[in-house]
This record gives sequence, C-alpha cells and structure tokens, in this order.
Amino acid sequence: MSGFLNFTKEKLRVVEIEIEQIIPNPNQPRRDFNEEEIASLADSIAQNGILQPLTVRRNGDKYELIAGERRLRAAVLCGFSSVPCIIHEINDRNSAILAIVENIQRQNLSFFDEAVAIEKLITYYGMTQEEAAAKLGKAQSTIANKLRLLRLTPDERELIMKFNLTERHARALLKLASPADRLNILEKIVKDNLNVEKTENLIEEYLGNQKQKSSYKKRSKVFQNVKMFVNTINRAVETMQAAGISADSKKIQSDEYIEYRVRIPINQHKI
Repeated sequence: MSGFLNFTKEKLRVVEIEIEQIIPNPNQPRRDFNEEEIASLADSIAQNGILQPLTVRRNGDKYELIAGERRLRAAVLCGFSSVPCIIHEINDRNSAILAIVENIQRQNLSFFDEAVAIEKLITYYGMTQEEAAAKLGKAQSTIANKLRLLRLTPDERELIMKFNLTERHARALLKLASPADRLNILEKIVKDNLNVEKTENLIEEYLGNQKQKSSYKKRSKVFQNVKMFVNTINRAVETMQAAGISADSKKIQSDEYIEYRVRIPINQHKI
C-alpha cells in the first residue's frame, strides 16, 4: 500500500481541461462547502489565476477529480471554461485513497468530515490506524481521538456543527455514555454559550450528581433488603406466638448498628 503515491516523483505535465469534462470524485470527504470561502477564493483566482493545478484521472471520456474541488467551484464562479490539471494514471482504489489523503492534508475539513474520511481509509481500504497516521503525518493517538468522535450520533454532530462548537466540545461530550444525557448537556451548552472549560465543568458536575444518585439508589436497595430481613424476623416471632410460644423480639439501635434480639423461653421450646 505504501507505493500508491510513487507517481508523485514523476515529471507530470500541466494541461488545460474543459470544466465540463471534469466529473466529481465520489470519495470527496468534504460534505459542506462554505459559499463565502468559495467566493473569496474566486476573487483571488480572478486576480492571480489558479496557482496550484487540480489533480484528475481519466475516467472513460471524462476526467474524474482527485483533488481541487474548491478551486474548481471557484473557477466556475469566475466564468472559466477550462482549468489547469495534472493527469494521473491510477486505479479506482488508489484514486480514492489519494483523494481522501490530499483533502485531509490540504483542506480545512470539519473535524467530523475528517473523522469520517479517516474511518474510510481504515475500514474500506484496509489501513491500520498506524498506517493512516503515517500517510496523514499525524500521531496514532490523534487518529484514535478523531475516530472516537464518530461515537456521537448524527443528530449530535449536526447540533455541534450548527452552533459552531469545537472539537474539544465534542470530545468532552464523549464522557457521557447516554445519547439522551449528551443532548441534554448540548442544549445547556448552546443556551448558555459555554466555552470548553465551562462545558467540561458542567459535565463533571453532571457526572458527579449521577454518581450520587446511583449511590443513593444502592443504599436504598440495601435498606429495603434490611427491612425485608426485619419483617422476616417479626413474622417468625408472630408465628411462634400464634403457636403458644411466648417468644418476643427487641430492637436495640446504636450509632453503628441496629441489633435485634429474639427471646424464646426454654421451658416451652427446647432447641
């Protein structure tokens, strides 16, 4: 797998290709394109031209885009009929991998789009986390943290992006196991416009309260079990009394213990 970028060492020509001959890359990791950023890029291209050629490969009688969709969109805004491209002769698999790697390395993807792209490298194209980290020039721990973001539900991801929360906000939410709890906290983060530090404090406080509730439930359950045991003793004494045995019980309570003493006359019942 390490050889799929070897062609970058070749001396490749830059050629002009008609925009209508270029088709999108199905493996483009970016899902959302900021219209203002594209417009700004178009202004720059109108003044200075396209400084970095697009990367394409032949696909039948068309050219499939490997990298450079933002530049292509900006060129369309400028009214260009053609754009400078470098043509690579690579197969479907290597084209997809190159598109993902170049997009992650060169473009400001959202952290969720980046995580999805990395997951695709690993699950669909058979890379390990270590291999993906090497291709992207990132630490393996960074790759692992990116992938953890995908534990958040689509609804949670949408809210995080809609309200421009950061990757650190998203990672903080992962401390909560329940989607319902995460949505509850997300609503508070958005409503109170909490920064990352305040978000982490809110989550720690929430987890602390949940732990206290859990501890209370456990103590309550133990108390219920003790109560059942005491009722069992009382019923046993009542049964003996109903049988004519002068048995009785006495509760003695201290700061540390609750003690029950049951007395059964020896002359009425020999053990």
